[in-house]
Amino acid sequence: MADPTTTNDDAAPAPGVDRRWFLAAGGATAGALALGGLAACSDDGSDGAKATTTTTTTAAAAAGSGTIRTADVPDQDQIYGWIEKIVEQGVRRPGYDADTWAEGWIEDRFQAIGLDHVRTEPVTVLRWEPSAWSLTATPATGAARQITGFPVPFAAPTDGLELELAAFDPAAPEGVDGKAALVDSPLISIPAGLLATAGSAPKDPTGRTIDPDGTLEGATHLVPFSTSFTEVMEPAIAGGAAAFIGSLVDYPGDSCRYFVPYDGKERPIPGLWISGSDGAWLHEQLATGPVQVKVAVESTAKEHTSHNIIGELPGADDQTVMIGSHHDGPWASAVEDASGTSLVLAQAAYWAAQPRAARPHRLLFILQGGHMSGGAGMLAYIEAHRDELADVVLEVHLEHAALEFAEIDGKVAPTGRPVPRWWFTSRIPPLEAAVSAALTAEGVNRSMLLAPDAFGTQPPTDGAFYHSEGVPIVQFLEAPFYLFDEMDTLDKIDQEHLVPITRAVIRIIDSTAGTSAQAMRAAEVKPSAG
Repeated sequence: MADPTTTNDDAAPAPGVDRRWFLAAGGATAGALALGGLAACSDDGSDGAKATTTTTTTAAAAAGSGTIRTADVPDQDQIYGWIEKIVEQGVRRPGYDADTWAEGWIEDRFQAIGLDHVRTEPVTVLRWEPSAWSLTATPATGAARQITGFPVPFAAPTDGLELELAAFDPAAPEGVDGKAALVDSPLISIPAGLLATAGSAPKDPTGRTIDPDGTLEGATHLVPFSTSFTEVMEPAIAGGAAAFIGSLVDYPGDSCRYFVPYDGKERPIPGLWISGSDGAWLHEQLATGPVQVKVAVESTAKEHTSHNIIGELPGADDQTVMIGSHHDGPWASAVEDASGTSLVLAQAAYWAAQPRAARPHRLLFILQGGHMSGGAGMLAYIEAHRDELADVVLEVHLEHAALEFAEIDGKVAPTGRPVPRWWFTSRIPPLEAAVSAALTAEGVNRSMLLAPDAFGTQPPTDGAFYHSEGVPIVQFLEAPFYLFDEMDTLDKIDQEHLVPITRAVIRIIDSTAGTSAQAMRAAEVKPSAG
């Protein structure tokens, strides 16, 4: 994740944007997260209060000016049915057949729902596909052992590289020069309520945590990144390593099916993810003597044209509220992001059923391609439409309706709760109040309003750069540990809250009625330099 010293001087160059900068700037340093070291800074520059579990008891009265027409809200079966349909197509990486199918299916759904000007816009992605791989380890004493692994996305292929294995030491990276680097990559765990007061959040956290049952207090949240975020291979590469072996230490379920990095940048050396238990075995063998490994990976990486899928509805005025997500994913990926795609479809279906005068502004629905290729769809849309962004009242991004799972008695099992819900919201007090009120009114608990810079210069979302372009945002994200893993299957979907989340977002969009893009921006509280 991004260095905590990142400032506005490091903003993305205009008019072009660099995908690697996007991924680096999209989050705070994972090291700071791991240490619980993200202090809040209020608008007056003072330190924020400690994260506490609070609720807003009078918020429901402010949860949007209109009445939701319940009959027009898609029901749980409809929204979940869309998720099922997407997932059953198979692995949905950028350029794969299932993602191409999703593009056509979304376009058809937009048209059937009744959106206007339904169209596609091209997005260049890097289509990465592994076809075969293997890892063999031979200790100085003992027989050779085949180790199950998964290729690191976008790492170099190799016919079969035989190398000495060395444990990577950050204090002495040169120790892996010319060798295969065994790199421990545990996911980071943070206090579940930590981010509510991070970044430029106000000193008073009242109303920023909607958790009436107190489930966040004392709880932890295992996020789907190590301290290196997407830079998992870079320290070993800098040390001169000829191959990367990433051990997913203490990963629930002892999995190695981990699709990180997803920045669409090819690496110069091959790499494989292995389970934490296999990594521990390799460390044990290294403690007794040299270990030789043979690494083989067959993969291709080719440019491919994906698409953003866009549709519109006219509203009470010609300024715009955008509602978006992405349609690709690392696997068949129910949560990432069949769920987000379906939440956008639910918004489209609801607002298409309303008369034009009841829509607060022109509504633009977008499902972006290439999230798993460096956020390519978002960057392409901004590049093509930057001149239109000044008239965007609000950009709403919807990602990941997820149930919390954990390793219990040696098995990955549900905890009975949703993953902590992050609502990255521009520091615009009326907007923050509307979001808090909507979540409270609809019982979308375990939610936190986060400042856009709670994770660094911008949110770690598929809509991150809309914030850096100055567009007011409400971006919903849940970050379960399994987000980039093959275990992201239909049982991980938070079915119970698909409709409450949809209703809350309807209220948030409705709350913008009568507010212009210019007035929204003028009300923003700017972060202090303190």
